[in-house]
Amino acid sequence: MKTILLTGANGMVGKNVLSHANAKSLKWLTPGRKELNLTDQFAVESFIKKHQPDFIIHAAGLVGGIQANISVPVDFLVNNMRIGMNVLHGAMLAGIPNVLNLGSSCMYPRNATNPLKEEMVLAGELEPTNEGYAIAKVAAARLCQYISQQSPDLAYKTAIPCNLYGRYDHFEARRSHMIPAVIDKLHKAKHNQSQQVDIWGDGLSRREFMYAQDLADFVFYAMNNFSAMPTMLNIGLGKDVLINDYYKVIAEAVGYKGGFTHDLSKPSGMRQKLVDTSKLQDFGWYAPTSLKQGIEKTYIYYLELQA
Repeated sequence: MKTILLTGANGMVGKNVLSHANAKSLKWLTPGRKELNLTDQFAVESFIKKHQPDFIIHAAGLVGGIQANISVPVDFLVNNMRIGMNVLHGAMLAGIPNVLNLGSSCMYPRNATNPLKEEMVLAGELEPTNEGYAIAKVAAARLCQYISQQSPDLAYKTAIPCNLYGRYDHFEARRSHMIPAVIDKLHKAKHNQSQQVDIWGDGLSRREFMYAQDLADFVFYAMNNFSAMPTMLNIGLGKDVLINDYYKVIAEAVGYKGGFTHDLSKPSGMRQKLVDTSKLQDFGWYAPTSLKQGIEKTYIYYLELQA
């Protein structure tokens, strides 16, 4: 039985990985913050050296919305930089052969042409509103490349997921991203019998959201085919959807029968953020869950939280 160290086990990605059907056949190390402070270099190096996992999935990090990134950029840069460097360098020092590092599509330049290809990382200026977080993610991805170049017997690779939603997501207004926020908004509108719901901006921006359990599915596929995986690989759908259409699909799942208005005083955000999945297709994996299926499953989870 292989031993897997999973950082960030209490986050949305980590919980989806551990609840995947394939997780049962593996032995998991899932230290929480009280057991292992990932910003403590000595503690991380000692933990990895002591347990000698066969594989590391690095999914931990300080995350937050735009307002949090703007308010405390030092925290997002320093803490995420420390966490990434400690885990990856600690793994190298312990001779751990395989590491899957999870990046973020915020690693791409703000003005990059869509779809976003892996080669575009570090090809331009980052989005200022989450630049600290993005710099830390870019540094971790580069360190993976450097380690594998310096030590060819070590395979350290980075997966770059598109936006995620699904089970174990946050639905609170201050913490949630677009899909869980809309689920909460339309559920409450249905309950309050509201006839109109506002959509920020014109609703014509496009976004790519993947069901989080599908990313977990990719993680196990990658572990089983790790030697064939590129050093840096986008994980997404290869297609995006209008914000207006997300509202329609969510309204159907929730049972909201009212209409929509556009609040043009609010920002529409970036017009498009779509990752290129050409290399992912060559790798042989695709996301199995449709948007309709994913939204319905996520709404069921939302209702479980309300019970």
